[in-house]
Amino acid sequence: MKGTIHSIETFGTVDGPGIRYVVFTQGCLLRCQYCHNPDTWVIGRGQDITIEEIIRDLQSYLPYLQASNGGITVSGGEPLLHLDFLISLFQECRKLGVHTAIDSSGGCYSADPRFQTKLSELMQYTDLILLDIKHIDDEAHRKLTGKSNQHILQFARWLSERKVPVWIRHVLVPGITDARQDLERLADFIQTLDNVERIEVLPYHKLGVYKWKTLGLEYPLEQVEPPTQESVALAASILNRANRNL
Repeated sequence: MKGTIHSIETFGTVDGPGIRYVVFTQGCLLRCQYCHNPDTWVIGRGQDITIEEIIRDLQSYLPYLQASNGGITVSGGEPLLHLDFLISLFQECRKLGVHTAIDSSGGCYSADPRFQTKLSELMQYTDLILLDIKHIDDEAHRKLTGKSNQHILQFARWLSERKVPVWIRHVLVPGITDARQDLERLADFIQTLDNVERIEVLPYHKLGVYKWKTLGLEYPLEQVEPPTQESVALAASILNRANRNL
């Protein structure tokens, strides 16, 4: 079994609990205007790697992962475009007792029976989903990412029904995702979910702008600056007070 990946980070500290071995998969259906990994967008472009190669490399970092209560996180791109690869990888990780997490936008979630069967199997070996909700308003989501958010919210409900542990993530972009009424709507939606363990507000940044320019792409948020600490704290307060599981 091989997977098409973009890169691997061996000492991740922001993609789940503890120190994480992070595998970035290649391919994504969304085109987020603030994406810091636009080089992961194109499906099929990347490097092929076997499960055995990843597990062999992962094992060399096990002492650090285990000492920090960390594990492996598969990010992207969009990991759920690689269900067969994830199932096989996480099965091997489960044998090693490694905590498994997926960082997903839910952008390719589908009610197709084949997708549902494989997703259900994958959840048997998945300890945590980091679910990125880009925008609660569908029209604003389409403008921001190029896609509707309806299937993403369906994915969130699907995870809640199955009690799969979730951390909700929301990137705070001034003038785009930070309106109080939108944050309140997102908080109302989170309140309907039974499986949210944590809510993270991620401040928008420009660290990936150079990638857009390297790829010959025009960065659409050139004039947008990162949010203030106060606005991040306010957003976190609004979202977290709505979470009945905290």
